[in-house]
Amino acid sequence: MAMPQKEGPRANRDIRGVREVQLIDENGQNRGIVPFFDALRIAEEVGLDLVEIAPNATPPVCKLLDYGRYKFLEQKKAAEARKRQKTVEVKEIKLRPGIDTHDYEVKMKAMRRFFEEGDKVKVTLRFRGREMAHQDLGYKLLVRVKEEMSEIAKVESEPQLEGRQMIMVMAPR
Repeated sequence: MAMPQKEGPRANRDIRGVREVQLIDENGQNRGIVPFFDALRIAEEVGLDLVEIAPNATPPVCKLLDYGRYKFLEQKKAAEARKRQKTVEVKEIKLRPGIDTHDYEVKMKAMRRFFEEGDKVKVTLRFRGREMAHQDLGYKLLVRVKEEMSEIAKVESEPQLEGRQMIMVMAPR
């Protein structure tokens, strides 16, 4: 039966199959290559753990430190990284071919805000009834949107017709 793999670096007696280690003491000083059991004895004498920092090096690099505190700091770093990560959302702006000037400006203002927040925008142009006969008007409207937003956004997928709607996806530059 296989032993469950522990998370994080190996410490103390979990370090196996190693005769010598490159030892770094609690002050960050390189003590050179030391037999493994001597390194373990030194760690016990100073009341710290022998933690494997670079297992793939030859010989493996081990450091004297408080393993509990080390794990805590690693978890804290990982949580910080997760907090700073921004998920890119796809916001949708719906237009119609005969959109009024003011309505169009309001939609453009919203799009600018989405791009400033780092989100992508899916521009959906919906055709109703006989508007399908004038798809060129819809295409011109999407080209106008593309030109107005060209300095802050790039087109990720060109305008394409899907059923009764024309769709274009834009991403911030």
